Amino acid sequence: MSDAQSPDFEALLKQAFAPIDPPASLSAELETRLTRLNEAAWEELEQWELEALSDPRNWTRLARPVAAGVIATGAGAGLVVLRARRQAKKSMLDRLLKR
Repeated sequence: MSDAQSPDFEALLKQAFAPIDPPASLSAELETRLTRLNEAAWEELEQWELEALSDPRNWTRLARPVAAGVIATGAGAGLVVLRARRQAKKSMLDRLLKR
């Protein structure tokens, strides 16, 4: 096979692995969903009373509020990361614009 007929693998790889920017609304949608998840999980936790935990028969039903707490923690952490990244990106743009 001659060089003229062989494909340019480097060019094909560059084309295949070209970065794709996510849609502009992705961050806002993700933040909205995480906020809803966080609120729903906290509402689930608020429905439980500490008095209900004193009865060992209720301990098996504890899985749902515990899961809600884990979800709320994860959603809250996701929100913190999203907002931190947005702030970092914003401050980087501000610094670039000042130059």
